Amino acid sequence: MKLLAFDTSTEILRVAVQHGTQDALEHVGPGAAQASATLIPAIQELLRRAGLRLADLDAIVFGRGPGSFTGLRTAASVAQGLAFGAGVRVLGIDTLLAVAEDARQRRGTEQVVALLDARMDQVYSGAYQHQDGVWRQRGEIVLGAPEVVRVPAGWVLAGNGFGVYGERLPAAAARIEAAPTASALLRLAPALLAAGGGGDAASATPLYIRDKVAQTTEERAALRSAPPRPS
Repeated sequence: MKLLAFDTSTEILRVAVQHGTQDALEHVGPGAAQASATLIPAIQELLRRAGLRLADLDAIVFGRGPGSFTGLRTAASVAQGLAFGAGVRVLGIDTLLAVAEDARQRRGTEQVVALLDARMDQVYSGAYQHQDGVWRQRGEIVLGAPEVVRVPAGWVLAGNGFGVYGERLPAAAARIEAAPTASALLRLAPALLAAGGGGDAASATPLYIRDKVAQTTEERAALRSAPPRPS
C-alpha cells in the first residue's frame, strides 16, 4: 500500500511514508508547539523522496489520541485538510495502540499495558493483547494518577513517563520504553483499513480523554496546600 502516517501527540514529531514494498521513509523531529510549523514540510519532503503525490496515497494515517491537545488538533486538522484536497481516505489510530505495537516490534511482547504521560500529574493507560495477528483492546482507556495503573501478571508496561513517574507505577511489571511511532501506525493501518476502518476527510477527528486542560485558581491553591504524598 501507499501510506502516509504521522503522530504529533507527544513532544516528538514522527512522520513516515510507505511506498509498496520499499523500506518506509521516516522523519523524527521536535513536536509540541513546533509541530504545526514543521509537519507539512516534513510530509512534503518524504513524499518527494518516495516519488509520490498525495493523490497517489491509499490512505492518510494519523495518531488520533490520547495525547497533547495541541498536538492532536494539529494532526487531525492536517489529516483532514490533506485528505479533503487529495480525495484520499483518512484513518485515525489510537496512540496507545501504536505504543503497544511499538513495544511488540521492539521486544516481541503481545500483552501490553500502554502508557503515555498526560501531564498534570496523570497518565493515559490502556491494555492491549495481540492474538492471531490482531490487536484487541481489553477494557477502556484510563486517565488518572500513576498509582491507578494496573498491569496483569505476565503483561508488560510500555510507553513513556517512567523517568517522571517510575516509583509510582507498578514495581513488579517489566517496562519497555515505547512510543506512538509513525512506523507503528504504518504496520497497524493495512489490517484496520481492510476491516473497514477509515473514512472521508470529515472523519479525521481527535480522541480526547481529558476534557479539561487547565486548573482553576482554587484547584491550584488546593494542590499547593495539600500534604506531600508518602514516599
